Amino acid sequence: MPDSAAVDQVKARLRGEALARRDALPAHTRAAAARAIAERPFPVPVLPEMIVSGFMPLKSEISPIPLMRKLADAGARLALPVVAGRGKPLSMRGFAFGQPLVAGVWGIREPGPKAPEVLPDIVIAPLLAFDRSGYRIGYGAGYYDMTITALRARKAIVALGIAFAAQEIAEVPRTSRDARLDLVLTEREVIDCRTP
Repeated sequence: MPDSAAVDQVKARLRGEALARRDALPAHTRAAAARAIAERPFPVPVLPEMIVSGFMPLKSEISPIPLMRKLADAGARLALPVVAGRGKPLSMRGFAFGQPLVAGVWGIREPGPKAPEVLPDIVIAPLLAFDRSGYRIGYGAGYYDMTITALRARKAIVALGIAFAAQEIAEVPRTSRDARLDLVLTEREVIDCRTP
């Protein structure tokens, strides 16, 4: 495994480049991509009462909301992440469309403190860049890596990234802290990262 500090430097550069590519996508292109992902058959079975954790999009992130609505209509229960503190995994709290949300860290909308904490079966993760091996670059705090690792220690989950095709890079530099995604959904395709 390469030196962690060196990997962090490369990731910082790639993060900036990926953010610029994502920000350059027009709003109508971003909305069409989110719809395309939701309209395609979901790549894993969604059984009634399964818990799917999504997220509320920030800035130019692809919106998982059309997909979350589709999964809720199929019987899934939804959850949203809540930052529990720096260096800690995210807490996933139950959520349903129409319920009020509060502003959390960075102004991201999240369920309030009375919403029940849940253990999702499927985690939909945001990202800045990804590769076909299932590794992602996030914003740098490691919340999703910690969360996916902690959840996998407790139960079998499916971790999937949702992204614009333009966010793909050849290879994400990684360390032992990085959690691998099972799938990445883009407007163009479903990338199954579980095969060697």
